[in-house]
Amino acid sequence: MQAATENKRARLGEVVRVFLKLGFLGFGGPAVHIAMMEEEVVRKRQWMTQGHFLDLIGATNLIPGPNSTEMALHCGQERGGWRGLLLAGACFILPAVFLTGLLAWAYKAYGALPQVAPFIYGIKPAIIGIILAMMIRLGRKALKTLELGIIGSACIIFALYQINDIYILFGAGVLGVLIHLGKQRSQTLPALLPLFMLAETGISSLNWRIFWIFLKIGSILYGSGYVLFSFLNSELVQTGILSKHVLVDAIAAGQFTPGPVFSSATFIGWQLGGMRGAAAATLGIFLPSFVFVAFLNPLVKRLRSSKTMSVFLDTVNVASIALIVAICVDLGRDSIFDWRTTLLAIAGFGISFQFPRVNSAFVVLGGALAGYLMYLI
Repeated sequence: MQAATENKRARLGEVVRVFLKLGFLGFGGPAVHIAMMEEEVVRKRQWMTQGHFLDLIGATNLIPGPNSTEMALHCGQERGGWRGLLLAGACFILPAVFLTGLLAWAYKAYGALPQVAPFIYGIKPAIIGIILAMMIRLGRKALKTLELGIIGSACIIFALYQINDIYILFGAGVLGVLIHLGKQRSQTLPALLPLFMLAETGISSLNWRIFWIFLKIGSILYGSGYVLFSFLNSELVQTGILSKHVLVDAIAAGQFTPGPVFSSATFIGWQLGGMRGAAAATLGIFLPSFVFVAFLNPLVKRLRSSKTMSVFLDTVNVASIALIVAICVDLGRDSIFDWRTTLLAIAGFGISFQFPRVNSAFVVLGGALAGYLMYLI
């Protein structure tokens, strides 16, 4: 009994160390966060197989909320049960919330954000290289058949044409099942129902109103930080609660601090209601992810044990990789525009692919330093 207790404590301690590190060093958005998690929990520590990690990515893309945060929760639950889920989430989110809160306080006091363009100049190309290296590793595992390769290619095209992510994911999954049933002809197509949206409750208190606005966004938002920008614009700017200028600065703060981009909620909450407003916004936007993952995680293995749903999951996995590839293309359009950024992207890919034991955080930090030096030339 004592040995089992000590083993649980050791596992939970490991969860804390891993996700605190990722929380402080995870620059670059969801795709690079997931790449760093794959490095930490699959290749370095073998908490799970690469196939199961890929299944979790696919399942995470089917529910609302910040994908990298939800992957952190999945990994924590796999390693340490519900305590691991809570610790992984807290350790991954709180560093970003703390740093974004500091920026929010400074912004409120001085009305401007610090100049970080020289560092971002080098971080983004290095991040693209890291993500592409991860995509090759996961793609080898995911592309099991020619049909999956064709579906994945189509998903990349649809994503580049700005088709909604959830349509791509569910559409690809259903198409994969139909192809499978066309071969089997003896099974029936299961019904797939998306999650219902939560309605906003009218409450007079400002901080409660902030909480409910961000709870609704966290409960229904699929996609990247760009989708978050659209939701916040309609919920806050168009209703006159927040100015467009502050919203743009909030998204920028979330992007150049480590950890989840959804920490922008902390920044906005602080501008609206001080520290309590920041706490309300942060709790509201992240709380749904904890609930969704707690219910979803046990179902993933059951889905894999069903032949029909296994095909659905395989196809969703390929579609998820396609979406990340499309993100890389979009990032590349904005971030790789001269010989310096091209060189940084190639270097990031080469180091990540050829030397998989090199921690991705060092590649990101190296890109930031190299970008700073090149930016000054």
